[in-house]
Amino acid sequence: MQTENLKYVLSLLQVPNVGNVLAKNLIAYCGSPKAVFTQKKNHLLKIPGVGEKIAGNILNFKDFDKAEAEVSFIEKHQIKPLYFLEEDYPARLKEIVDAPVLLFYKGNANLNQGRVIGIVGTRKATDYGKAACEKLVQDLAPYNPVIISGLAYGIDYTAHKACVHNGITTVGVLGHGLDKIYPAVHRSIAVKMVSNGGLLTEYTSGIGPDREHFPARNRIVAGMIDGLVLVETTRFGGALITAEIASSYDREVFAYPGRAGDEYSTGCNHLIKVNKAYLIENAEDLVYYLGWQKGVEKPAFVKNKYEGLAEQQMAIVNLLKEKDKTEIDHLSNTLGYGSSEISVLLLDMEFKGLIQALPGKCYRLI
Repeated sequence: MQTENLKYVLSLLQVPNVGNVLAKNLIAYCGSPKAVFTQKKNHLLKIPGVGEKIAGNILNFKDFDKAEAEVSFIEKHQIKPLYFLEEDYPARLKEIVDAPVLLFYKGNANLNQGRVIGIVGTRKATDYGKAACEKLVQDLAPYNPVIISGLAYGIDYTAHKACVHNGITTVGVLGHGLDKIYPAVHRSIAVKMVSNGGLLTEYTSGIGPDREHFPARNRIVAGMIDGLVLVETTRFGGALITAEIASSYDREVFAYPGRAGDEYSTGCNHLIKVNKAYLIENAEDLVYYLGWQKGVEKPAFVKNKYEGLAEQQMAIVNLLKEKDKTEIDHLSNTLGYGSSEISVLLLDMEFKGLIQALPGKCYRLI
């Protein structure tokens, strides 16, 4: 990602009341992160979700020094920024409406590998839960998956440690910036993960592990995976939140059963009982449900770009294929769509990562 582009994305995310969804909207309408800050007020007010207050916040924003300092931190520590319009951004995560505009990554794993699963559970794992988690990871080694978790105490830590021990790629999604490791006692395993997977976050340096960051972190875990495994959790554990999010994203959810009455199995048992999770007892069960075949590498995840597009959007795609870039007026006139209709269609396609807005109200296919 170009340094100037990075600076303006970072700045945009600092603007009060501008979150990930609105930031994408602004970038799509204005053509680039930098262009957002050079628009006139009347133009900004025409963008859905932008009112007087937010337009004023954008026009009055002056703290670009903070973004420049963050760029320096990123470059100094060899952190890779992942921008939602670029190919190295996790493709599965792009399907999520509130996916981060920008992620910060320290590691070497391919986040679009063909097989990606999440393993989560209670911070107070029992010997049963730890043993089940370690055996699951060990038996998944022949399938070469990427295993995602949150670097928390208990099941998360057990999963990451087992991955490092078995040579399996593992990525920890953090609820804070990359200038620290939380909990601090996990620093040793985190360092090993950087060369055996990586650490990923949506938070800039200086952002600490505040309580509200972890539910937000969980949506990233749920969005990056094909399936989620819960090893142990209470009826109201944080892992259950991740399971609910994963289910809402149409990800497969799996759970290890426990004995009736065991506190740290009540969450898993509940999910199984209400048909929100498949019951699994080992890696073979998981492999069966996911349709993995031992010894056969699953192709890297590449979503069929045009699957499920409306007929009008496919017409836009076919027209954009004819040139490197096409003006919106040409699209509107050729296809017979009104200006407001085609703007909505193009914006949706921008969010899906299909097209890129260019200066001069032009568009091109990605």
